[in-house]
Amino acid sequence: MGSAMVLTAALAVVAGTAGAAVAIPAAGTTRAVEDCADRASAAVAARAAADTTPPARAVVGAPKEKISYGLPDQAPVGLWTQGGITLRAPVTKGTVRLDVDSRGFSTDSLSVQRYVPEKHRWVDLDTRPSGSDAPQHGVFTFPLTASASADHPYTVALRFQDLDRPGSFTVTASVDDGKGHTFRTPARTATATRPDVSVTGWQRQTTLTRGGPASEATVTVKNTTDRPYPALRAAYFAYGQGTAHALAPKDLILQQYRPGHGWERVALVAGGCDPGMSAALHAADAKPLAPGATAVYRIRVAVAPDAPRDVTTAQAGISVGNGDLAFFSRDLPFAIKDKK
Repeated sequence: MGSAMVLTAALAVVAGTAGAAVAIPAAGTTRAVEDCADRASAAVAARAAADTTPPARAVVGAPKEKISYGLPDQAPVGLWTQGGITLRAPVTKGTVRLDVDSRGFSTDSLSVQRYVPEKHRWVDLDTRPSGSDAPQHGVFTFPLTASASADHPYTVALRFQDLDRPGSFTVTASVDDGKGHTFRTPARTATATRPDVSVTGWQRQTTLTRGGPASEATVTVKNTTDRPYPALRAAYFAYGQGTAHALAPKDLILQQYRPGHGWERVALVAGGCDPGMSAALHAADAKPLAPGATAVYRIRVAVAPDAPRDVTTAQAGISVGNGDLAFFSRDLPFAIKDKK
């Protein structure tokens, strides 16, 4: 895949194309990532660290129910949403099955895990091949060994994460006791939400002059979900290829406006996977973005006087996300010309 296509695909993760989440550069990055594998392993390491966080195990449902299933009303994109199954039927060995129907995104982009107390970690549930490129129905299972009864209910903590886009998903849980009995719960539905993000100021046909003035863009993020968004980050990406040269970090001047500081230059870092470049913007606030709260990022971009003459267009964009997962992206392309 060409560099331009890589950049476009990365920026379109949430904007309209399903797929793996784009990694957001860590704040304070000062050197180029050596290769794509380094970025992937960094994301995996961060995820593995989160896998050891124990859940708040709480019994769900009413005492009269043989099996109960709990799921919050909202499941914000990119955040783990915890649910759980409580079994009161007399089951010692069996199989738990979750039938999931999605709307607005594929069930392939939904991650489902259970907490295993003996291992002190979260593990992925088993899945069945769907046979479809974009399935709307998924089946997730795991083996169960317990001593469940009405007097001693047994609870398994579960969690879900939508890695794609807004929509909703419905979960129907059941337990097969291995003796010909299947216990089912009523279906539960969660809405996959994400903060509202808008980009203003950047014109559709923006042209930047080598050595000329900068063009501005303002990104406004409002948390319209019911959960705080931790580790909110925004990143800028750019790529330009000419007949003989590609844009390098020294060829673009990226600045960010910070209240109390004014306009400050933000270092662009060459990509380890292609000639593109990226920069992590300064956080609008160190605290999680609370429900109803707003974060604003103001940037401006200019082209250096000695930028290569054979590069006349650049693909660029901005992404917003939490941790290493972007839940929004927008293209901010521009043309490049010489001074008259």
